Amino acid sequence: MQVRLSEPQYQFVTAPEQFPAFCGGFGSGKTHAGVCRSIARKLQYPRQSVAYYLPTYDMVRTIGFPRFGEVMEAMNVPRSFNKTDATIDFGQWGQLMFRTMDTPERIIGYEVADSVVDELDTLPTDKARSAWQKIISRNRQKKPDGSLNTVGAVTTPEGFRFVYEQWVKQNPAGYRLIKAATASNARNLPDGYIDSLRATYPSNLLSAYLDGEFVNLAAGSVYPAFDRNLNATTETVREGEPLHIGMDFNVTHGAAVVHVLRDGLPFAVDEFTEVFDTPAMILLIRKRYPLNSIFIYPDASGKNRKSQNASESDISLLRQARFTVCANPANPAVKDRVLSMNKIIETREYKVNPDTCPTLVESLEQQPYDKHGEPDKTGGLDHVIDAAGYFVAYKFPVVKRNVTISPLRL
Repeated sequence: MQVRLSEPQYQFVTAPEQFPAFCGGFGSGKTHAGVCRSIARKLQYPRQSVAYYLPTYDMVRTIGFPRFGEVMEAMNVPRSFNKTDATIDFGQWGQLMFRTMDTPERIIGYEVADSVVDELDTLPTDKARSAWQKIISRNRQKKPDGSLNTVGAVTTPEGFRFVYEQWVKQNPAGYRLIKAATASNARNLPDGYIDSLRATYPSNLLSAYLDGEFVNLAAGSVYPAFDRNLNATTETVREGEPLHIGMDFNVTHGAAVVHVLRDGLPFAVDEFTEVFDTPAMILLIRKRYPLNSIFIYPDASGKNRKSQNASESDISLLRQARFTVCANPANPAVKDRVLSMNKIIETREYKVNPDTCPTLVESLEQQPYDKHGEPDKTGGLDHVIDAAGYFVAYKFPVVKRNVTISPLRL
C-alpha cells in the first residue's frame, strides 16, 4: 500500500541532496515526512543501518514508535518493536535505531548509513550544532551502490537558531531547505485546526508555526513589523545620483548604510560593515562611488570622537573628504530613533535590498530588547541598524525638531 504525501513531503522523502531539511509549521507533516524517508532508506539498503533522532527518549516513546508503527502498517512492512533497545526490526530488511540528542556527547559507538533528525531546532543553538556534528560523524557505513550517506532534518522553525544558520545563512554545498506551510497538509488535519492556530497565536508566531518561516520569536523584538518580503526592493545605486549614507562610528566595527531617494522615499541599497575606522570608511565609499555626491548622516557624537591614530574628530574627517555632513547638535533619544524607524517600516515606506544589504535585513529581523528595555547591543546586531537609524531619524523624524546642516567645505 502506498502512503500519500504532500508536495513538500514528497520533495523531502525523495531529495537527492546529502543534507535536506524539511522546515514546516505545526501540522505540516514534518514527522510523517521524516518517518517515510527513514523507511524508504531502510528498504532501499536493507543491510545498512538507519538512525532516527529525537530530542529526548520520552519523544521516542510517545512519537517515534507510534508514528513508525502507523506508517509501516499502512505500507504492510513487517515490524517488531524493542523499546528496551530503542530499535525497530524490519524483518528481512534489518533494523532501525532510535537515538536522542539531549546529551550530544553520548552520540558515539555505532555506525549507520543514513539518518533523519526530528525537531532539531528545538534544541539550543550550541547543543543543536554539537548534535548535528556528532550525527554526521556516525554516518559512515558504505552503501553497495557507492552513494552518499545522508542526514535529513525535519523541524519547526524556532527563530534564527541552528537550522537558519546552517541551511539559510551558511547554506554549504549539499544542503537543501524545503519549506512547508500547515495548509500544505490540510487534508490530514481536523476541520478548524488552522483557524484555531490563527486565533491563538500572534502574527509573528503564525509566520513560523503556520507558514514555516524563520522569524524573530523572542519577546520584545525592536522592529517587529519588518518583513523581508514586504519591505524588500530591487533598487540599486544609479550612476551620479546623490547618496544618503547613515554612519555609525566604531573602531573595527564601523558601519554605514547607503540610501537613495525614490519619489522622496528611502531605499537602502548598499551597506558597509566591520570597517576598521573612519579613514578606512572614507576610502571604501570613495572607491565604490567616485561619481556620486555623498551626504553623510552620522552619529552626532562623532564631532567629539577621534578615530584611532587620528588627530581630528570623525566628523571633521568626513568634511575633509568633501562629504556633506548632515547632523544635529546631539543624537536623538534612542527611543525616538527606534520610533522613527518603526513608523516608516510599518507603513512599508522604508525598503531594503536584501541582496545588497544582507546584514541590515538580518539585524532588523533579529535585534531584541535587553532586560533594561533598550535595543540589545551584545549580539553585534546594533551597528548597522544604528547607521540606518541616524539617517531615518534625521530625514523622517516622528517628532519635529530643529536640525542643522553642515555644508560641504571646499
